[in-house]
Amino acid sequence: MSPTFPLWTKLALTAFVAVLVPVYTVNYGWTNFLYFCDVALFCTLIAIWTEKPLWASAPAVGILLPQALWMADFLGTAVGLPITGMTAYMYDAKLSLFTRGLSFFHFWLPIVLLWQVWKLGYDRRGFWYWTVAAWALVLFSYAFLPAPPAPSDNSALPVNVNFVYGLNDTAPQQWMPQRAWLALLLAALPLVIYLPTHLLLRRFAPAAK
Repeated sequence: MSPTFPLWTKLALTAFVAVLVPVYTVNYGWTNFLYFCDVALFCTLIAIWTEKPLWASAPAVGILLPQALWMADFLGTAVGLPITGMTAYMYDAKLSLFTRGLSFFHFWLPIVLLWQVWKLGYDRRGFWYWTVAAWALVLFSYAFLPAPPAPSDNSALPVNVNFVYGLNDTAPQQWMPQRAWLALLLAALPLVIYLPTHLLLRRFAPAAK
């Protein structure tokens, strides 16, 4: 059986991750890899080598909608019409162009995942696998990682990882008790983001064999 993905795509993605991991580790620390998007990147790498549909389907369920918002904000910011402001750092000349270039994976990763799912087929178990993984990441981030803001002597330290303290990285949310926010986040992720994506992929993507 011939491979689904060309060898050059496998080597290119592997090379990118091999560069990103040490750079991010030095600049941000290992906890940066607990973000949903970073976990999805690693799953994508596994998927392109193993060609197992589940490894592509699970992260596709998890990040296609959030990363679509990132893409839209990036393009909007480019023409002076930002949507959320989340990608403003990509246009900050004070930041290294190399580092910003690495962060551009947020733009092309959902495209690669859609390509993988289209080639391999969509595995419906992806919804459940990603939901459980996301819950584990959220609970770990809440229990062991720091709340915002980042300390003044280490402004690059990841805080509020996976939005466990609210939508703002400068201070915890004040809308409700923190544990209520955590419970809301655990419920909203699968219901508002993962389930709609799952239904769309189940409807339009080829089914995995």
